[in-house]
Formats: sequence, structure tokens, C-alpha cells
Amino acid sequence: MDSTLNLSTLKAIIIDIDGTLWRGDLPLPGLSLFFAFLKKQRISFVIATNNTTETPTQYRQKLADFGVSIKLNQVFTGAVATAAYLKSQYPAGAKIYAIGLNSLHLALHNAGFVLLKNVDTQADVVVIGGDPTLTYTKLKYAALHVQRGAQFVGTNPDLLVPTEEGLIPEAGTTLVAIKAATGVSPTVIGKPNRTLFEMALAQMGSSPAQTAMLGDRLETDILGGQRVGLKTILVTTGVDNETTIAQKGILPDAVFSGLDTLTCAWQAQIDSSPVHR
Repeated sequence: MDSTLNLSTLKAIIIDIDGTLWRGDLPLPGLSLFFAFLKKQRISFVIATNNTTETPTQYRQKLADFGVSIKLNQVFTGAVATAAYLKSQYPAGAKIYAIGLNSLHLALHNAGFVLLKNVDTQADVVVIGGDPTLTYTKLKYAALHVQRGAQFVGTNPDLLVPTEEGLIPEAGTTLVAIKAATGVSPTVIGKPNRTLFEMALAQMGSSPAQTAMLGDRLETDILGGQRVGLKTILVTTGVDNETTIAQKGILPDAVFSGLDTLTCAWQAQIDSSPVHR
């Protein structure tokens, strides 16, 4: 572990999911103990993930299956953030062509938008999220809409997502393909951009100075947290590690091998802090 961070000063934490809490359907070591620690120490938390393939309700249930109980308003996804952004930019009834699973479509529908299935009607916006059912036809429709003038929006820039099989393509790879086909760069909503972080801070009522971002990716979790003034903690159970820190030049405030070692170090710092004695 390498740390320049005094964990005992933290009052709140924003937590990534994939590669931080679990890989695919497998919980990472120390998951339930970590949340028990947060509850015991009365540390506020919000889960903020770029992933759009599941709804907040599904994420809450997945945590419940791992023995962790949270409230629905403690989960923010790239789909929720994208729907909120578009709602601030477009009126109800605006037409959207979206690549993604039902969780993304549901968030956009609930925000009042009309979802298109093809190119028979011109879209106002093309939205790209993660989609393991991606087909050539979906790519074709998205490219045609963007070529005809639709705004191009990505839920998140992640090229890869960690699973039990290894690192597999995420929304960012689809964004690259459509950019290549259209020459248009997307507006990206998820981490490292501010929207998810600001939503999480507002939900907790916490200040950046007393809040940390916990995640496994340097370019999204760590860089994004730094941009909004958060403390940053990298766990090396997902995409990045000590080697890629040196390669990418993005320096978190603390690095841990996983949730279990983070919890132990955090508890030790609290126990040794004069404020908590």
C-alpha cells in the first residue's frame, strides 16, 4: 500500500462498482466487511458507476445478495446521469436513438424521451451505453443518425470492463467506432466528467475536502475525482495498478490491493487518531 491520505479525516466516500466491489458476478474480498465498517463509523457513501447495463434497483439487489443493504437513492449510474443531463438540454418528447440495454432505455423513457428503433424518423440525440448485444445494425443506425445531425452522447468513456473472463469491451469501444464512421466526437457524461460526482456529493450533502472517490480506474475514477477536488483511492482489483500509475501519470492519494486492506488501514488510522481516542 502507498498512501499520502489521512483516511481518518474522511466523512464520505463515492464508490465505483465494477472492479472495485465485484468482477462480473463474483464479490471481491472484504466487500461486506467494508460496508459494515462504513456503517459503524457513520461514513456517508454513494455508489456511482459508469456502467449502464443494470438499473439502480438491480445494483441494490446484487449488493443485497452479497449481504449488504443500501437505499435506492445511494446508487447513481451512467444511465441516470445521462438522462438527467439530456433532460436539462431537451424538452420532453425529444427523439433518441439509444444503443444499450433496458436499463438505459428505461432511464431515458422515464425522463420523458421518445425512443426510436430505426432511422425512419430522425433522432435529436444518439445515446451510446454498454451493450453486450451490440450488432452491426445498431451501429449502422447510430452512425446514420449522427451523420444526419443528431447530437452524439456517450454515457461513459470506458473502453473495457473487468469481468470473471477478463477485460471486455464497454461503451467506449462503441463510441470509437461511431466516431470513426461519422467524424463526430461524442459528448461524454460519465466519469471522469463532473455530473456523477456532483450528483453524489449533493445526495450526501458532503464537501469535496472530506470526501474520497474509491475506484479501480485511473482515467475515470481517479482523474474525475481529482477534477472535482476529492481525495482519491485506487484499488488494484480491476483495471489499473502500480504499473499503470507510472505509465499514465495519474497519481491517486492512496493505493490498496483491495477492499479488505483498505478497511484494515482505515480502521487503524481511526484507532490511532487523537480525535477518535
